[in-house]
Amino acid sequence: MRKDNNIYVIGHKNPDTDSICSAISYSYLKNNAKIHPEHHYMPMRAGEINEETQFVLNYFQVEEPELMTDGATQVKQIEIHEIPGVPETITVKRAWEQMKEEGVVTLPIIDEENYLLGVITVSDIAQSYMDSHDNKVLSQAKAVFRDIADTLDGEVIVGDENQCFEEGRVMIGTFHPDMMGNYIKASDLIISGNRTEDQLFAIDVNASCLVLGLSAGDRLSNTIKRLAEESGTVIINSPHDTYTIARLINQAIPVKHLMTKKCMSFNTLDKLDDIKEIMRNTRHRDYPILNEERKYIGTISRRNLINAGKKRMILVDHNEKTQAVDNIDETEIIEIIDHHRLGNLETMTPLLFRNQPVGCTATIVYQMYNEKGIEIPKWVAGLLMSAIISDTLLFRSPTCTEIDIATATALASIAGIEDIKAYAQEMFSAASDLGNKTADEIFHQDFKEFVIKKIPFGVGQITAMSEKNLANIKECLMTILEEKREALGCQMIFFMLTNILEESTELIYTGDGAKEMAEKAFHVTADENHAILPGVVSRKKQLIPAFMTAMEDS
Repeated sequence: MRKDNNIYVIGHKNPDTDSICSAISYSYLKNNAKIHPEHHYMPMRAGEINEETQFVLNYFQVEEPELMTDGATQVKQIEIHEIPGVPETITVKRAWEQMKEEGVVTLPIIDEENYLLGVITVSDIAQSYMDSHDNKVLSQAKAVFRDIADTLDGEVIVGDENQCFEEGRVMIGTFHPDMMGNYIKASDLIISGNRTEDQLFAIDVNASCLVLGLSAGDRLSNTIKRLAEESGTVIINSPHDTYTIARLINQAIPVKHLMTKKCMSFNTLDKLDDIKEIMRNTRHRDYPILNEERKYIGTISRRNLINAGKKRMILVDHNEKTQAVDNIDETEIIEIIDHHRLGNLETMTPLLFRNQPVGCTATIVYQMYNEKGIEIPKWVAGLLMSAIISDTLLFRSPTCTEIDIATATALASIAGIEDIKAYAQEMFSAASDLGNKTADEIFHQDFKEFVIKKIPFGVGQITAMSEKNLANIKECLMTILEEKREALGCQMIFFMLTNILEESTELIYTGDGAKEMAEKAFHVTADENHAILPGVVSRKKQLIPAFMTAMEDS
């Protein structure tokens, strides 16, 4: 059963401004085009927001998308039966009635704060009913007299209804008083009819409780009531006969006495594939579901998993498996909107794949707004413009086309940005302000993994407006490059420190063959861990193609 009608629009890991802004803007377009009104298109992010992107979102007052790092379908994406949990003090009778009302065979037991205590099943109730040979079970379970009366459809007419039946047996007091003395003891619960002598005997031996059948209590004398109060004997009046009372009374047991405490439960974040394997090896019908705070919210069964659909996704600004969220193979990819080289993603079914040789995915999204005839709001125009400025380094990147420049200019007019250059400088300054970032956070801010000729390597990039900022970043990154290479399993790691104003990059690197790769790809004399690449500012258009050529020639 599919609960999740969302189609998630998401960019690559370690998202940049284009990845985030295109996801938000394309989601808005899809929702407003109303081609599939039954679906809701929801922007997501595959990693943490960097400073530049946060500046853009703050500037245009847009909330950042929710985080999604895994494509596998989770419990929260399927239908969860919102079966109310019950307190451990509820009686077996009330639990059974609720099971019938809800049409379930498992009832979760919860505390006052919705934390799961256990479960009670139809099998538990049936077993207790069939195995009820012990006449002390009601006192062992500390049944409350109010609940005993409720189970017998009666009422407490003498004594404290909130008192517990704490010790003694359940006995039938229908023999002659001379015979009752042989088996009735103090603290027992006596089921009796409308015989005054039986009632007096029960009170005289200090019975805990006297249960009267067929509404005998309606005819109970004031003397009996007074004596019961004096001896502390509770009297319950029931409309049932003695046989029915004896058959029903054990249903007054609190469920905590029968429930299974160590029960199998799942979390909303659990993956369906993991759950299926567990369900195959257990025989439960229903399983409690807990939220991220470990509180009970409902149940699922095997049947829920039969028609559970995959997450449906639209990928923007990437089409390579290594850059996509984890377990991307377990998703249903609906569309891909991108401006990069073709990667290695495979799909089971045909899909809309729009890939154009422009400098930014946002440029393509702008075209799609025009094609659909959807008006672009001011804030969307601001996001798309910012993405183009970022990806083209304010039109300095070789990836930039005349289409990108014209698009950014048109969007600036809609967004109310009179001076694109001044806005860009403010945005890039925010991007290079990494004083509060750790080396690990800086490394992953814009890092992508690639595989060429079966050689795994990674390339990160940081852009800045000044050499001083880049020098500080270099010093920070050099301390962790080798550690990150080993952790990621890459043969080589490269990091581009790009000066926007000078339109050049200092390439730092580590790994077997990294120095030789830089020299061969760019025909420069490189140092042991860095090389200067004048005129190189684009990872996509300049660095990766040069690496591919160098690897093909090796």
